[in-house]
Parts: sequence; C-alpha cells; structure tokens
Amino acid sequence: MTRLAPGLTIGFKTSPQGVDLATIEATWQLAGSLPCFDVGWVNDHLTDSALERGGSSLEPMTLLAVLARHVPGKWLGTAVLSNTFRHPAMLAKEATVLDNVTGGRFILGLGAGWHPGEHEAFGIPLPPPAERFDRYESTLRVLRALFSDAGRRPPGVDLDDPFVPLRGATNEPGTIRPDGPMIWLGGQKRRGIELAARFADGWPMPGNMPGDVAYFSARRDEIRRALEAAGRDPDDFSFAGQVVARPAAADRRAALAEAEAFVRAGADHVIVGIAAAHGPAALEAAARDVAEPLRERFG
Repeated sequence: MTRLAPGLTIGFKTSPQGVDLATIEATWQLAGSLPCFDVGWVNDHLTDSALERGGSSLEPMTLLAVLARHVPGKWLGTAVLSNTFRHPAMLAKEATVLDNVTGGRFILGLGAGWHPGEHEAFGIPLPPPAERFDRYESTLRVLRALFSDAGRRPPGVDLDDPFVPLRGATNEPGTIRPDGPMIWLGGQKRRGIELAARFADGWPMPGNMPGDVAYFSARRDEIRRALEAAGRDPDDFSFAGQVVARPAAADRRAALAEAEAFVRAGADHVIVGIAAAHGPAALEAAARDVAEPLRERFG
C-alpha cells in the first residue's frame, strides 16, 4: 500500500516564506491538536518565490526536523523540494533522518527545480530542461538504490549513473519504512509524468495553481494511463489537490468548494494552504471552515 490511507486524507501547508521561526512553531503546535489534519507540508525555496530576487525563506528539511515534535503521529511532507539544491546522496541522508524522526511518516516530494532568480543569486546551476530532467531521473535512481534493502548494509550498492555513480554506497542507519520514504513527484509534462509512473508513490497539484480542478483532472488521467502502461495499479497511487484558505471567510468558503471538487475529481489527499506569517489563527480558521467540513462530508 503506497497511499497514506484507504480514504481521504487532509494536509495543511505553511510555506515558510516571510515568516519567523517562532510563528511557524506556534502554528504547528496548534496543528498537533487538530485531528482534521493528517499531514503537515512545507515548500522549498532559498528566497521568496513570489519575488524575482530576495525575500526571506526557511530551509524546509531542517525546519521539518524542528517542527516534527509538535505534530506526533502526523505525516510530514515537502511539496516539493528542488532537485537542483541538494546532492542526491545528501538528500537521501536528510530524508532518512526525517523518516526516523517521524516513525516512518515522511513524504519526500521532489521536483526538477524552476526559479531562475534564486539559482542565479546563489550560484546554483539551473541546466536547460533536458539536462535538468536527466539529473532529476538520476536523483530518483540514487534514492531508490540507497533506500533499498541492499543499501542498508555493506557491501552496499553500485550504480552506473552518468551524474552520481555509486560504488559500495550504504545508507546507514537505514529508514524505518521499508524501501525508504514515500516519494511524490511534481512533474507536469510528458517526461515528468513518465518519471512519476516509474518512481513515485504520489503526485501533488502544483502549489502555484491552487484550485484548478480541470488541470488536476487532466494530469490525473494522464498519470493513471502512464501507471497502467508501467504495469502499476493506478488505485494504489496518491493524487493531491491544493487549495488556499485566505483570511476572508468568503475565500475559505470558496476553498472548501474547490476542495470538494478535487475529491469528486479523484483526489485522495487535499492540501489546505495558509500564509505562514498569519500564524495559528489562520490555521484554526482553515481547520474550522475547510478541513473539518471536508472531513464530515467525505470521511
């Protein structure tokens, strides 16, 4: 079983841009007491992704290690990490720590990378799309190798990869979850969908397209066809819609309607985003006006 649960699960997302650590910690402390949420999500940027350059942003992997203690028993996830920011072996080690911290409830969401400004500002290469996806596939191969049973102990694993060759590599200590954390991939087009069908356990709706049910439905159909072509069961794969619970009550009512439409369109997970800087009050309102009614209607 590679879905989080047989029925609907609901997550909250506090993208850590423009927020201080104390505020986001207070929000996650509240989240730990809200049974309507199953997963806590963050995104991955070095700066504020709404700007071409600059702006504050907390690094997500270390942030989740800090926040995990506030939400015992819940899943933690990244939606999604930029593959360009981390060496694949280091990413595997970081994900293994979070897998252990959460008792095997970490979702490694990964994308190919996209924001030009933050790459240029920090001197991080952003290759052309073809090479970027070659490196993306390389990372997935490395992750699966290091998360494998053979990767848990000597003599380790070998991998003939053009970017990250492995020679007797081990990931010790290993993950709690067999075969490593769940991997959710954020691909949107032909190659991204093909990689999701080969390597992923789930697919999250793009964070910059919340509420777009038609787009979600079209991509879901494509991924399900790709899963069938790969000999996999499309029903054992997670599809997540995303909505944003803004401060106005009318906007939260609209978010609930969008969330319901996502579920009717085949989403088994819904991510409810809030502006992290708005703190616990925003999460409480999102729970009351979006997550709890959604849970009551769909179980």
